[in-house]
Amino acid sequence: MGSHRRRPPSGFDRGVSAAGIAGIAVTVMSVAAAALGAVPAAAAPKDDTRAEVDRLYIQAEKATEAFNKADERTGVLREEVSKAQDRIARQQERINTMRDALGSLAGAQYRAGGLDPSLALLFSDSPAEYLDKAAALDRINAHQAGELKDLQLAMRDLAQEREEATAELAELEKSTKAVAQHKRTVEKKLAKARILLNSLPSAERAAYDRASRSGRSDLPEPGGVTPASGRAAAALAAARSALGRPYMWGANGPGGFDCSGLMQWSYRQAGVGLPRTSQEQRYAGRQVSLSQAQPGDLITYRSDASHVAMYVGNGQVIHAPYPGAPVRYDPVGMMPISSVTRV
Repeated sequence: MGSHRRRPPSGFDRGVSAAGIAGIAVTVMSVAAAALGAVPAAAAPKDDTRAEVDRLYIQAEKATEAFNKADERTGVLREEVSKAQDRIARQQERINTMRDALGSLAGAQYRAGGLDPSLALLFSDSPAEYLDKAAALDRINAHQAGELKDLQLAMRDLAQEREEATAELAELEKSTKAVAQHKRTVEKKLAKARILLNSLPSAERAAYDRASRSGRSDLPEPGGVTPASGRAAAALAAARSALGRPYMWGANGPGGFDCSGLMQWSYRQAGVGLPRTSQEQRYAGRQVSLSQAQPGDLITYRSDASHVAMYVGNGQVIHAPYPGAPVRYDPVGMMPISSVTRV
């Protein structure tokens, strides 16, 4: 996903410093600016179209990850609210049972309340038994009253918890709808950009596709490096089985995937649960350097970790790139790398 017209893949070449890269970027920009006057005016709209598509790809991926996060949180909160409601219902049932028992006891006491306790003791067949019952009754009343009070307090606490959770759920659902609306807006823009790209001459469109990595046929065969673990090997095998499947908004398989959905699904086949978003997956294990990357490691991209791929060896990753592009291999250095995570 995201901008796919990056600098040529560097693989594991770490010899260029950040300052050197910045200097190269400035030089390239200067050269481009100097050459701009020599470019025919008709080329500008094509360049603008390509830049707009790249920008929209980045927007789309960020919107997708935001949607995934909101949707995941909403699902968790729904479950918490449901559990809270079940607890409240069970405690309410207990309270009702106790109220019935206390009501029966109160009725019996009321019916016997006409006699003064001293007269009841006088006319009792067994004064000792009467005193024992009276003492037991006092203890029962005190115990039941205390238990009822505790349950009522617990019920109030749970009712407050439910109210707060419900309010938070409503806010999350509102947020999810807003993110979904933004996603639809970006989809429309992507569709428009695709129409513009399709209007380009075939040679221009093919050049853009090569620059955006939508049709890499020059990559060496991946592999040759041992996965970090058995589960990494299983996850990598699952990811490879998804090659060619389409990129789909908010999908985590098996018919289609977004970038983090592919990682989550692949590791699920290996019996490992990963978080839903690329930002969370970044911290789903131990971070290592790029030079130490092994097959099965997660590679996150950009400073906000808005894209994620899986390292497959030989300087390549497998990932779900962006709308219109299937799951495929690409160079590990296709975008600025944020982190390497060993699950």
